[in-house]
Amino acid sequence: MSVGSPMNAADRAGNSDALENLARVGLIAYGVVHLLIAWLALQLAWGIGGGGSADQSGALQTLADSTLGKPLLWIVAIGMIALAVWQLAEILRWRRGLSSSGEERKKAVSKTAKSVAKAVVYIALAVLAIRFATGSGGSSSGQQQQQTAGVFGWPGGRWWVGLAGLVVIGVGLYLIYKGVSKRFMKQLDLGSAPAGTRRLVEKVGLIGFPGKGIALGLVGGLLVYAAVTFDPAKASGLDGALREVLDAPFGRFLLTLVALGIAAFGVFCLIRAKYPERT
Repeated sequence: MSVGSPMNAADRAGNSDALENLARVGLIAYGVVHLLIAWLALQLAWGIGGGGSADQSGALQTLADSTLGKPLLWIVAIGMIALAVWQLAEILRWRRGLSSSGEERKKAVSKTAKSVAKAVVYIALAVLAIRFATGSGGSSSGQQQQQTAGVFGWPGGRWWVGLAGLVVIGVGLYLIYKGVSKRFMKQLDLGSAPAGTRRLVEKVGLIGFPGKGIALGLVGGLLVYAAVTFDPAKASGLDGALREVLDAPFGRFLLTLVALGIAAFGVFCLIRAKYPERT
């Protein structure tokens, strides 16, 4: 077998029509999940609704409670798995660049790291969707606290929790930078799009990426705080982070702004499903 065979296989897998269509479904599902999180955050901000968790588990619980709950959850799970496979194909595509030098190696390392991180997120969301579809889903905030408490029991566990928090904060800062610099435009192929679509995408991305970045920064901040105070109860996930925002001065309005940012990110995902570009 030639050295290029795995690369060619990765290219064929990553560019197959079937995988691309499933990935589109995944992007739509990912967008809908963010829109539901934004809606739950707005309910939290203004004291309306059923008081569900304003995070991924709350969004999936909302789907589970709908008329077509289980089929929708399975669609979300399949879409997330397709997105994960899409990213794994990207990793194989960039594998050759890892053995290069200079800018090509730097770009390959960056692309590979991003693809691995995205694949992990998509797989985690797929698992969560499957759990809700099979009736075993629950609050992600409580689970995160239990997981954090378990990590505290490891050698140097407090440092691992703090490091994880710093990584999450770093991802949040990168998303803010990505939004302000409009680097998100590279994720779409707008060659066939109407003239006004590009302006719409820019506006949505400028709001959505910083909005999600701020939300992740808050989650990372709580992890760091949990490490500093040695209190796993502080690591309460996105729902807990948004509740901290609500308790701040002008919290209702700040939380509304964060919710609108998360909603804008969801809209971006829906647009990207129509005009995807991975390079």
